[in-house]
Amino acid sequence: MYFPDNLSRPRHTAAAWTIRADCKRPRLSDSPVTPPACSSSPAERPFAPFPDQFFQSRQQLEMLMKTRRCMKTFAQMIALALAIGAATTATAAPVFNFQFTAGTSAQAQQGFITAASRWSNLLADDVTINLTVGFNPLAGGTIAQAQSSRSLFYYSGFRGALIQDASSRFDAMATSSLPGGGTFGMLLNRTSDNPNGAGSAIPYLDNNHSLNNSIVAITSAEAKAVGLVPIEETLSGCIGTCDGFIQFNSNFAFDFNPHDGVQADAFDFVGAAAHEIGHTLGFTSGVDVLEYYSTPPELHPADALPLVSGLDLFRYSEQSAAAGVIDWTADDREKYFSIDGGATGIATFSTGQAYGDGHQASHWEDDKYIGLMDPTGGMGEVVVITGEDLLALDAIGWDVSPVPEPSSYAMLGAGLMLLGGRAVRNSARKKPAGC
Repeated sequence: MYFPDNLSRPRHTAAAWTIRADCKRPRLSDSPVTPPACSSSPAERPFAPFPDQFFQSRQQLEMLMKTRRCMKTFAQMIALALAIGAATTATAAPVFNFQFTAGTSAQAQQGFITAASRWSNLLADDVTINLTVGFNPLAGGTIAQAQSSRSLFYYSGFRGALIQDASSRFDAMATSSLPGGGTFGMLLNRTSDNPNGAGSAIPYLDNNHSLNNSIVAITSAEAKAVGLVPIEETLSGCIGTCDGFIQFNSNFAFDFNPHDGVQADAFDFVGAAAHEIGHTLGFTSGVDVLEYYSTPPELHPADALPLVSGLDLFRYSEQSAAAGVIDWTADDREKYFSIDGGATGIATFSTGQAYGDGHQASHWEDDKYIGLMDPTGGMGEVVVITGEDLLALDAIGWDVSPVPEPSSYAMLGAGLMLLGGRAVRNSARKKPAGC
């Protein structure tokens, strides 16, 4: 049984992203936080409330735009290198089945196809992902609207599927770090039943084996990758049944050919589309929803939030690792990705719009230049998939074929290796435009 009998069918929520027209410099954002150069009032929250305890994922176009007209040197970081087997060509790969909304240009259609091929060239799962995508004028300052299908599964069934699907030493490490049995524990806060007070920001240990400790919310694409059967359904905007819907605003300037760099006054369409597809593949966090429903009087008990994602099962903080559980809190303490129970931090996550670092938790931490799933990207910036992106997808059930050339990692053939720094990444390349 892949969907609990005592839970209703999950529902969908749409997302929209707006531009503040009175900014001194263009900045596209789905965050209600006003950029320093802007004077406009905060925008509405980027997604609509969902009823009761049910959540249906919305996939955000989250390349918050920072105008960067010249190359900059990126901060050094310690990264964990991903080495996946021998460099052989995968015998299987995901097939992306596109439906295009009316009016989507041939150039945009090819951009979506190219973005999907980046993932197909790196993943080895024999599944079909159904996407409806579009490139059309959207109202106001909306840059994109996106959502994806998500189903609730018993944790025990999902964990078993991950174990059955394991194909690399990293899969083995990741699955062995997951709690056995039918439930998992977490650090949690801001719930109505927080023992420190209703809505308290103080984390508490939630390990009582109840509903939210036994259910995970998985995107339908991720479910397919591990051999589970999600509910086939449609989403608002989709043509027929689909796993995700992505629509870009054609009123904005995009560069559709990143191979020779990206124009300094345009955004990388292929990279942004690949980023959104990455969310559909499962790079998501339920912490975003916890944060949304955490302002009194809008509070809910823990069991009303069975929304831990597959990636959240590898989300830790120093405090949660010490307690032997994941960290599912909405606050600004550092959260990191780990596949060994929190002992080793691979990369840091964003921590939330309202109570964290200002970016949705379904991303890497900003300004660390970790990978495609960073929360921001700039005009003139080529955005590429990195080893961290691939390791995250590997952990949540995707089979990763050889690591791509654009990654700045040293590929070692076996094992993990800590690197002492990182050079300016390929994603900083730009077409000449007044630098």
